[in-house]
Amino acid sequence: MRREFSEKGRQNMLKCFPRGLRMVAARPRANTVDGRWLVLLGVLVLPLVAASPARADFRVCNATQNLVGVGIGYRAKAGWITEGWWHIEASSCKTLIEGPLSSRFYYLYAEDAERGGRWDGPISMCVAEKEFKIAGVTDCVARGFQRAGFQEYDTGEQSSWMVQLTDQPAPAGGSAAAPSGNGTPAGNKGAADDGSPESKGQ
Repeated sequence: MRREFSEKGRQNMLKCFPRGLRMVAARPRANTVDGRWLVLLGVLVLPLVAASPARADFRVCNATQNLVGVGIGYRAKAGWITEGWWHIEASSCKTLIEGPLSSRFYYLYAEDAERGGRWDGPISMCVAEKEFKIAGVTDCVARGFQRAGFQEYDTGEQSSWMVQLTDQPAPAGGSAAAPSGNGTPAGNKGAADDGSPESKGQ
């Protein structure tokens, strides 16, 4: 009896639609997921997943067993900028710049908050005792800041970059480990800035 009702209902529905348009009646399924719904869900979700861009940023990873404070320097449209402090816990990473990198050269300075070691370099830039964002790299002391030596990282026009801060083993006969930092690319090529604060005379 149920089958007859379904057939009569289907025939009546077909009569209601204009010629060329047909509706196909399907048997109802009890509490099952139809494979077509999964395909439809995949078709709707796939463009959202595929459209999300690849991650691009400047990250610093702390491979030591101590808390580290990090400052970064870079060239912006308005000139040289230094920013800090990011506190990076032992064996963790932090993103300092989100999105594709807009400069080729970035500069990093870091301090071990517990042992007092430093990751530094020959490029002089300004830092402050507390959280800072400083425009310009000259006259640091006269402007109330401190001067620190930053290490240059040439990202080679990559859109992403990661620096890992590690404890470098002491040479044979040495007494303490010296910090070291290694930079590695992590992405596709991006826009470049072809100068450092010292080569630009700023």
